[in-house]
Amino acid sequence: MGFKKFSYLIIIRTIFVITSVVILTQIIMSPGYHAATVLMSLVLGFQFYEMIRFVSKTNEELTRFFEAARYADFSQRFDAKQLGSGFGELSNTFQDILNRLQEVRTSQEQELKHIKAVIEHVPVPLLSIHNDGQVSVWNNSARHLFGTHVINHVRDFAQFDESFPAKLKAFTVGERQLLNLEIDGVEHRLSIAATQIITAGQKEVLLSMQDIQSELDTAQLEAWQDLVSVLTHEIMNSITPVASLAKTAVDIVGDMQNKIQNQPELSEDLEDVHGAVQTVARRSNDLMTFVSSYRRLTRLPTPNKKLIKIVPLFEQVEKIATQSWETKNIKLIFRVLPIELDVFIDREMIEQVLINLLKNAEQAFESNIDACVALTASLNLRGRVVIEVSDNGCGVPEKLASQIFVPYFTTKKEGSGIGLALTRQVMIAHGGNIVLKKSDKQGAIFSLTF
Repeated sequence: MGFKKFSYLIIIRTIFVITSVVILTQIIMSPGYHAATVLMSLVLGFQFYEMIRFVSKTNEELTRFFEAARYADFSQRFDAKQLGSGFGELSNTFQDILNRLQEVRTSQEQELKHIKAVIEHVPVPLLSIHNDGQVSVWNNSARHLFGTHVINHVRDFAQFDESFPAKLKAFTVGERQLLNLEIDGVEHRLSIAATQIITAGQKEVLLSMQDIQSELDTAQLEAWQDLVSVLTHEIMNSITPVASLAKTAVDIVGDMQNKIQNQPELSEDLEDVHGAVQTVARRSNDLMTFVSSYRRLTRLPTPNKKLIKIVPLFEQVEKIATQSWETKNIKLIFRVLPIELDVFIDREMIEQVLINLLKNAEQAFESNIDACVALTASLNLRGRVVIEVSDNGCGVPEKLASQIFVPYFTTKKEGSGIGLALTRQVMIAHGGNIVLKKSDKQGAIFSLTF
């Protein structure tokens, strides 16, 4: 409506100008009208000026409107009613268009903020690798995964694993792979999926890195618990009557020996039977004790966690686990940084875990020369409490390192194979983990992260 009125006003002004020109021409051609000629010339000049001003002001408003739309300057206001009829409608039209543009822009910004918020809170780390190797980290999960390490380029992944950048570049779009990555001393099992995105002609590969280490640990633990539960149940059902019958047989043979002491030949035969039956009874009882010990793997209670100071915890563990160390010339040192460091744990469970690890360290020394065990606690780069038990003993062969936490596996002649398995189960129940770290020197380092 405003533009139509503007056109009408231009036409009216044009008609007035043409009429004035015609009148001025008639006056000039008629002699004696000098004053009228001057007056009419002034009127015509004013009409030209008014038309030029009217058009120029409209052009200025149009220019201001397009500049505001171009740069999304929604602070501009159009109110030109004082300039005359027609400008009010034109200004209202301009203002309405800008208001609509602002609404669309605001809606888009809100939608973008919503999308960014959703991406930011996605529990799976997301990052993009561009054609030039540059990396964009998209959400908090990805930043938390890499911690304080700066990741701007694919080659930056080499700080975790020298082969990791090459593995990422070799990824096939649409496939999913499992890769291991150690960050700040914590092992991560990453399920990585790659998707290609093309934006404005630029290609990038979007990677989702889902850490499934805890899920794998839990699933593996449950599988072992189920297996142990079934095996111990079946074995106990079978061996219990055997042990009972063997004990009964031992008693019966003993009674018969007492009754036939005057028959040497028969007594000698019964002695052989008595020895055999005793062996069966003893081995049955040993097997029942052995199987009963494994039931602990399936009956671990829920941790009763409390905030515990680490220094008193270490002092108590030292009193229990090192009573015979002085005679064996084994030295224990412990260090806690900061000295007031505390941890949220079930004290009884972790105390037993540390005692077991110290006993393992004690048994790792082939000789007593310079035998030393270190018990340390500190905060890692993620702010998590890390307790380490290290020794300078014989260490763990590299080929066996991946098996030491498996139930029933042991390198000791009299070992049961449940100590480290139970330790790992306790750590999983605490939401942490235990790993065997490589030592720069001789010996082993068991690291517990809470």
